[in-house]
Amino acid sequence: MLYIVGLGLGDVKDITVKGLEIVRKTDKIYLESYTSVLSVGKDKLEEFYGRPIIVADRDLVEQGADLILKDAADKDVAFLVVGDPFGATTHADLVLRAKEAGIRVEIIHNASIMNAIACCGLQLYSFGEAVSIPYWTETWKPDSFYDKIAANRRRGLHTLCLLDIQVKEPTPESLTRKTKTYLPPRFMSVGEAAHQLLEIIGRKCSDGAVPEAGDSELAYTEDTLCVGVARVGSASQKIVACRLQVMKDCDLGPPLHSLVIPGRMQVLEMEYIKQFVGDEGIHHSQM
Repeated sequence: MLYIVGLGLGDVKDITVKGLEIVRKTDKIYLESYTSVLSVGKDKLEEFYGRPIIVADRDLVEQGADLILKDAADKDVAFLVVGDPFGATTHADLVLRAKEAGIRVEIIHNASIMNAIACCGLQLYSFGEAVSIPYWTETWKPDSFYDKIAANRRRGLHTLCLLDIQVKEPTPESLTRKTKTYLPPRFMSVGEAAHQLLEIIGRKCSDGAVPEAGDSELAYTEDTLCVGVARVGSASQKIVACRLQVMKDCDLGPPLHSLVIPGRMQVLEMEYIKQFVGDEGIHHSQM
């Protein structure tokens, strides 16, 4: 059996009782380590579970999944995922490959940022399509997610922006060598995301462009209300609501961060979100 176990968002104790019972009885345990991270390390998990853990990086999960499936063919294997098992498409692919190989699969769900984001006071049924904001480079600055934000805002829907995580990324120099060396881990902050979002509208204003033909306004401006969240589900969770221009200078501390661009808000949502507004303030017209 292959068990894919969601760990939740906080620390070692966020695993469900069912998930913990499974982890403690399986023959081998893998921890997926590149789509998200917990606030505690592998050693803390091993101490709590009383079991050794194998860290599964991107290469192992995407290219060496056969090793995991080979183990699960005649043993019980637990594959641990931060958040919920289906929070990343990679895990759906692993399930399909397991079933094709005749391996039984059981999913143990848990909280993920996709539902826990309601902690900021915005109602889940009013969220549109989530977007991912990647780190830019000098030569690669994609902005296709802007159109999705624009589409959500036209419909009055909120947008959850999932911010880039780069773990075990090879250095450009090592890509042509037999031995890879890796860049230090990076986790995008709400400030970095806001900076990129502002640069996008700066480009569109200078180009005279708008999201789609017939639209007369940008999807957002520097004065648009946005909500930054950090370490959701942990004891150090932090939430800040402010203008996008102010968000680019906000320091919410260690990762992980996410950013929300609200759409049309109901009265209850507006009242709830006011508690997260700092000294810089938000005018009623911006809410």
